[in-house]
Amino acid sequence: MPEQHPTDDARVALAEAWLAQDPDPETREELSGILDAVRAGDGAAAAELADRFDTRLAFGTAGLRGEIAAGPNRMNRVLVSQAAAGLAAYLLEQAAPGETPSVVIGYDGRKNSAVFARDSAEIMSGAGVRAVLLPRLLPTPVTAFAVRHLGLSAGVMVTASHNPPNDNGYKVYLGGDHGGSQIVSPADAEIAAHILRVAESALVPELPRGDYETADESVVDAYVAATAQAAGGAPAAQPKVAYTAMHGVGWETTAKVLAAAGFDRPTLVAAQIEPDPAFPTVAFPNPEEPGAMDLAFATAREAGAELIVANDPDADRLAIAIPDETAAEGYRRLTGNEVGLLLGWQAAERAVAAATGDGGPEGTLACSIVSSPGLETVARHHGLEFRATLTGFKWISRAPHLVFGFEEALGYLVNPGTVRDKDGISAAVAFLGLAAELKAAGRTIADHLDDFVERFGCFASAQVSIRVTDLARIGEVMARLRANPPAEVGGIRVERIEDLAEGGELPPSDVLRIVLAGGGRVMVRPSGTEPKLKVYIDAVSDEGTVAERRAAATAAAAALEAGMRELVA
Repeated sequence: MPEQHPTDDARVALAEAWLAQDPDPETREELSGILDAVRAGDGAAAAELADRFDTRLAFGTAGLRGEIAAGPNRMNRVLVSQAAAGLAAYLLEQAAPGETPSVVIGYDGRKNSAVFARDSAEIMSGAGVRAVLLPRLLPTPVTAFAVRHLGLSAGVMVTASHNPPNDNGYKVYLGGDHGGSQIVSPADAEIAAHILRVAESALVPELPRGDYETADESVVDAYVAATAQAAGGAPAAQPKVAYTAMHGVGWETTAKVLAAAGFDRPTLVAAQIEPDPAFPTVAFPNPEEPGAMDLAFATAREAGAELIVANDPDADRLAIAIPDETAAEGYRRLTGNEVGLLLGWQAAERAVAAATGDGGPEGTLACSIVSSPGLETVARHHGLEFRATLTGFKWISRAPHLVFGFEEALGYLVNPGTVRDKDGISAAVAFLGLAAELKAAGRTIADHLDDFVERFGCFASAQVSIRVTDLARIGEVMARLRANPPAEVGGIRVERIEDLAEGGELPPSDVLRIVLAGGGRVMVRPSGTEPKLKVYIDAVSDEGTVAERRAAATAAAAALEAGMRELVA
């Protein structure tokens, strides 16, 4: 049967009921204006009301994320309160007899983050869960760390990471046997069911509220001390670094970690160093986006920096740029795959150095299926295990015996004993440790990239990202590729297409893997956090000189990119 939607009159009634329980004057005023327009016969306002009230913002393995506005299909105090009550009910249900479940709640500098965090702490406490609020706005990795460090049942981080300014989100971690990793199925569906029951049976003003604890600075101090160890020892040299927090919350904690690890204070991108929910100097607060690092490039040029380090707004991602005379800005941002392969190589060598006895090194290198296959080559070369997972650190962090994991979208897990999620601060410290070691030997990151190609081959990557306004378009493209699979892409023969929706070695996922002649690979999937169709392209060459390998792999990746743009247009 076709999905049933409310009538306009029913939507108005739903919106009026929503208004009655919304504690936020801003979203109440906004929704009241829409209702007035609907009653006056405004068709656009009626469509807006339908978009907000015909469905709910889905709670999944990424938690909640969306635009701040009124209605169940937006982020707001009503939705967050219902989510907090639903999560509390889940934790109480999972608790052993006589056990009081517990949660730590962190928040970043985005609009309403602190309000959403306090609402969550009060409501979860009122439900019978011990709630601990972090002392101030802090990076996401500190929350992930606190779940394990404090031995709590769960963690909540209020953040939308690198989404547009008016978005916010709600990320959930589980302690205990989950080790502080993000939620995966079936926990996501079970929590979602509890949230829906709350929404259907309780009004937000009637939810009991209680007192919560506020964590002291010892939690942050413990994170700083543990994270500084990612450098691998005192730096043998001091790289000249420029740093940007991208208007986020990364700098205060990063500064403490760098000092504890023995690094000099970097040159700061002053206009972007303090938290600002408006993100005034960037069109999109994501280091991957064109133009986002322009101020960092300018600062680095003035300072003569040898390295640029950038965190995204909640500091769980890391971007690196290095000097490049061929680039217009004088610097080139490394791809997530390039940084991931260098950090993976570093982790593998550390595992080899730490090995004792005759058994050889132990541990696993892991990356998502859309990240560079070069990590598997590194793992095999060093006698380590390798694991490819579904996208997201909720999966990467659960790889057995993990020593390093990464995802091409600038996410790196370098210290799984400390944080079971991507961590842009620990990754930055690990990368600075590598840069210091190379500088002491008279070498650069660019030299080290050449060394990687010489030892392991060149793994070139490219990406096609199509942002849509109509999510149905993504489904149409995926269906077309399944119904009419291509025989070639960019002139390169397709050997086979693997549909990961059918399951197999991984849980079923809406992903197509196109395997090509010559070792190339294309992955196609909908984004899990944004309205995008994403295409990930990898090509490899291990024949000839470093320059020849790089030219061959880059040309193949470019041909595949052009071919995929035609296929998904």
